[in-house]
Amino acid sequence: MVYHASLAGGRWYQLSLFEQMGNIASEVGRMLRWQTRDRHRFELAFWRALELIDLTRSDARWRTPSKLKELSRFRELLVDAASGGHTYASDLVALERYLYPFALGARLKK
Repeated sequence: MVYHASLAGGRWYQLSLFEQMGNIASEVGRMLRWQTRDRHRFELAFWRALELIDLTRSDARWRTPSKLKELSRFRELLVDAASGGHTYASDLVALERYLYPFALGARLKK
């Protein structure tokens, strides 16, 4: 399912890496907010975050081995955190903390 149709239609690829990661940070923040309060909203934010990560991974500007590796690892950690952190002991708080500088950098550039 496509949650971000306008972004998937090409607008995503006009954003900087900081803006893309900042948008992913927003979805991770939503996951964190709904984690214990509303499972449905938590899952929707999770799927939107995965969609944005996948859009970022498909962006030709970031298709270097090191960037793809980092984005792929982040995706893997997000899935682990969403399912309880059993494999890598990852958690949403740490992932949000990782993303915060991107969100802040995108905000400062505007």
